[in-house]
Amino acid sequence: MKITEHIQNAKGKTLFSFELIPPLKGQTIQGIYNAIDPLMEFKPPFIDVTSLREDFIYKQHPTGLLEKLTYRKRPGTIAICSAIMNRYKVDTVPHLICGGFTKDETENALIDLQFLGIENVLVLRGDARQGDSSFVPTPGGHAYATDLLEQVVNMNNGIYLHENYEDPDRTTFCIGVAGYPEKHFEAPNLKTDFKYLKQKVDMGASFIVTQMFFDNNKYFEFVKNCRANGINVPIIPGLKPITSSKQLVSLSKTFYIDMPEDLCDAIHACGSEKDVKDVGIEWMINQCKELMNFGVPVLHFYTMSNAGPTRKIAEAIF
Repeated sequence: MKITEHIQNAKGKTLFSFELIPPLKGQTIQGIYNAIDPLMEFKPPFIDVTSLREDFIYKQHPTGLLEKLTYRKRPGTIAICSAIMNRYKVDTVPHLICGGFTKDETENALIDLQFLGIENVLVLRGDARQGDSSFVPTPGGHAYATDLLEQVVNMNNGIYLHENYEDPDRTTFCIGVAGYPEKHFEAPNLKTDFKYLKQKVDMGASFIVTQMFFDNNKYFEFVKNCRANGINVPIIPGLKPITSSKQLVSLSKTFYIDMPEDLCDAIHACGSEKDVKDVGIEWMINQCKELMNFGVPVLHFYTMSNAGPTRKIAEAIF
């Protein structure tokens, strides 16, 4: 079922969903199941599975020379989605990214998703590789999320990359895109950010999932500005509780978000990391209650494949 259909069928009730990271290469899928099992009692209608681009490693030869090799640390997004659907009978939302994939590889992935009966995708540009100062497109791939979105929309219209097939089957993907309540860090200003978000919706995006935030007023203002700019699709808030004191800095630095002063003060006053975790969970519980009163369609949690904190929050609000 499409995400938009799940939201419509809920008739105003806030749904619960979460996102998982594929296991590191060499690990089994049991870690994914361990991260899902504690959360299934809250009846998520869908589960997201991220996709990470390739990175570099350096292999030293006996001569002493270093060879730069590409590798993918966490493969398996499509296979994991299929396994989750088979085991738990819920819909999945695989992330499609530009980095690390050619257009042909993306087309083949979309065909595989269609064969598996997966109806939803989240289209993202993706992050730069660790060693790159900015995003570098893969040769033969897409440079922007709008380009990737266009490819998915084209397949929904029966348009494939290289050949004009007679009476081709059209895919029917419900397409999500990312939204940034505090502005994408590469956008020169909020007005430009909304311009490109509106473009994605006009092209065919059916829902938006936001970057994490810790001040609900940022989300409320974002929704208000979206509506003022003619963006009327569901806007799903992305959420993640603080679980360690280091995250005050690391999350701000990585995701270009502001931490509320009250939250920082409360964490700085903690006497242990356990206290920090408790403060982070309590803050998120209060955030979620306020968001539910606002009428958000879904509370979507970035679990990092760690179910514990999200379970405590879900127990308090659902």
